[in-house]
Amino acid sequence: MKKAIKIICVVLLFACSCIFTSIYIISDDISENYKLNRGDELEINTFMPVTVVYDGAKASQGTAIRQVGESFEVNLKLFGIIPFSKTRVQIVDEMHVQVLGEPFGMKIYTDGVLVIDNVDIQTKSGKKNPAASAGIKVGDYIKSIDGKTVTCNEDVLELVTKSNGKALRFEVMRDNKTFYCNVTPALDKESNIYRIGIWVRDSSAGVGTLTFYSPSNDVVCGLGHGVCDTDTNELLTIESGELVKAEIIDVEKGSAGSPGSLKGKLSYDTIADISLNCECGIYGVVKSNTTSQKLTEIAMKQDVKNGNAQIFCTVDGNTPKLYSCKIKKIGKSDSPTQNLIVTVTDEELIKATGGIVQGMSGSPILQDGKLVGALTHVLVDDSKTGYGIYAENMLETAQSVGDGASTSRLKQAS
Repeated sequence: MKKAIKIICVVLLFACSCIFTSIYIISDDISENYKLNRGDELEINTFMPVTVVYDGAKASQGTAIRQVGESFEVNLKLFGIIPFSKTRVQIVDEMHVQVLGEPFGMKIYTDGVLVIDNVDIQTKSGKKNPAASAGIKVGDYIKSIDGKTVTCNEDVLELVTKSNGKALRFEVMRDNKTFYCNVTPALDKESNIYRIGIWVRDSSAGVGTLTFYSPSNDVVCGLGHGVCDTDTNELLTIESGELVKAEIIDVEKGSAGSPGSLKGKLSYDTIADISLNCECGIYGVVKSNTTSQKLTEIAMKQDVKNGNAQIFCTVDGNTPKLYSCKIKKIGKSDSPTQNLIVTVTDEELIKATGGIVQGMSGSPILQDGKLVGALTHVLVDDSKTGYGIYAENMLETAQSVGDGASTSRLKQAS
């Protein structure tokens, strides 16, 4: 009898250990919030069966009585018995967009001028760096000098060189906060010109891929990640800019340790003025009325599956094509742009580009006829593999941009 009890205890202990281990593992795959169409059932795909329960009913019964825009909490149970977590569900309309995959160019002007480097000045009394001494750092934006707005490198150069060594009051923005400091230019003994010891940038340009156009609010978006300065690696604060049509004219193939790139030619045809540059991509409201082509449903993140998918991108000219790939969902991540691992399997694309290259960022990823995400980055040590962002995340940002544009239009009309 004692032996039987001992065996039962060991079995129960082993079973409890397995259950707790399973809960720990699957918790990493569960998001803090999900979106659902009214009447749909939330299904969480894990290696162990998870049941979604709301007020003692299945999620489908719980959502059928809900209205679009409502959100509520549901309980999660392992094997339909063991409660282990909760998550929040929001009821939404079906989400449809026009999938693009076309190349585009960016013409960007920063809000002020961006400090990209500090350089010491050789004066008669030794090396000095007036800007650094005043507290100006790489990544700061200089917005005005002595009350005069600066919008380009030439503005800074003119005001500093004409200072005759007099202290200048700088308006500086850092992390979206503004502060003021006094900078006293130093006389460079080699050029005999007053300098403050910084290099600045006022604009940027590049090529990327458009992800989708949302006809409900006329917002177009691309990249799937923010536009960052190449020197500071900080997200650019954009004063103005536009998205223009582009054509791919050449490809620099990627390889392990050497990311390749698409070479594009920008046109003068404007697609949209830039409204937002953020971690989830670059967004703009189209400048003219656009006739929507075939619309594609956006898959919600819980519907995305590990396995075969397709990348819709352009590597020659301006006409996108479908290429095969495999995707794997990533658990909880600190980066909003790293939701998927994407591996190119299409031999034609590998032959043309080596896999994923710069300029393909924003390329739509399709699975089972739905838009599931977009490419964001390539892995430096494996040119066939990169990261992807959920399309649901990009649409959420596009909707916020559209809401802001609508509010602006209403204010203008009134």
